[in-house]
Amino acid sequence: MSETVALIVAAGRGHRFGGDLPKQYASLAGQPVLRHALEAYRRHPGIGTVQAVIHPDDRALYDRAAAGLDLPDPVPGGAERQDSVALGLAALASRRPARVLIHDGARPLVGAPLIDRVLAALERAPGAIAALPVLDTLKRAGPEGGIAETLPRAGLWRAQTPQGFHFAPILAAHEAAQGRGRGRALTDDAAVAERAGLAVTLVEGAPENIKVTTQEDLMQAELWLSAGARDARETRVGQGFDVHRFGPGDRVTLCGIEIPHDARLLGHSDADVGLHALTDAILGALSAGDIGQHFPPSDPQWRGADSGLFLEHAVGLVAARGGRILHADITLICERPKIGPHRAAMTERVAHLLGIAPERVSVKATTTEGLGLTGRGEGLAAQAVATLSLPPQADTGS
Repeated sequence: MSETVALIVAAGRGHRFGGDLPKQYASLAGQPVLRHALEAYRRHPGIGTVQAVIHPDDRALYDRAAAGLDLPDPVPGGAERQDSVALGLAALASRRPARVLIHDGARPLVGAPLIDRVLAALERAPGAIAALPVLDTLKRAGPEGGIAETLPRAGLWRAQTPQGFHFAPILAAHEAAQGRGRGRALTDDAAVAERAGLAVTLVEGAPENIKVTTQEDLMQAELWLSAGARDARETRVGQGFDVHRFGPGDRVTLCGIEIPHDARLLGHSDADVGLHALTDAILGALSAGDIGQHFPPSDPQWRGADSGLFLEHAVGLVAARGGRILHADITLICERPKIGPHRAAMTERVAHLLGIAPERVSVKATTTEGLGLTGRGEGLAAQAVATLSLPPQADTGS
């Protein structure tokens, strides 16, 4: 097999970062840091498979970060980074790929040109890493904090990821390092390769390809994105509307949450008007039709289906376009049931389905003051607005 795989290492705890979440799951432009890296490799035409390695305790966080992406199950990592890389490589061995790009999950701004440069270098060398030349004068500190010596900077480079290798040699190198107990002492995969005698070449890295280690790094990444340092992007806004009438029953499903009620909603799937409206809003922003085109009401397989499936499909279309969802705003229009007691659960559920932070989801309710079908209690309606960030498409108009 001539496949190239990307191994995204995201099993660290990030103690220097602080906060309630590991750094790879912190929010960056509305998406977890890790998702930016996963998407970059998932959409690159030279990458066949994207395999993540995560901390065993982070599965729920990972599932949220990777929502809508077609990825294999993550591999549980080890105590140190090189342990995690070794476990990830071992999990990929059965695929027998030709090459592997190993990337830090906390480097969210890796761009396609950088991936291209590493892949091109692997055509002429068994290993290649992204790196930047050291431009600052280097000082070695003495025991009291004074300067012990000035170091020559000529020929010095700062290593980044991706670090790419022919698969079989780097797998063998990691296995040998683990066997000798030296894997943890080697700070990157190039060092493991060097110890095994593999030639590794340097390719030009990218200044924006920073590793998020501190809160200040996260702020810098936000600045790179907001300034368009990576790719020019466009903002799209879509809107959706849905309505269903009441019928006999004892509960309704709204925004993915079941609410006891003296009636149920009749219609397509589970008749979740909130998720239907939001799905249509996302499809509208993508200019991708409406929910009925993707999931025809006449198709019996969707009878009673969880509307979360429809929303996840729309999220997957956004990911396939290289886009991200910035914000979702849902308004439920009804006299009953009361929405307030369930608002927080709805917000959490929608955020989970979208793969974004709850702070970027709004769920609210209003009435029509007794007017119309919702005012008379005959049914329930919802409207939604979705805001997306997408790479620009070529204008094919005349």
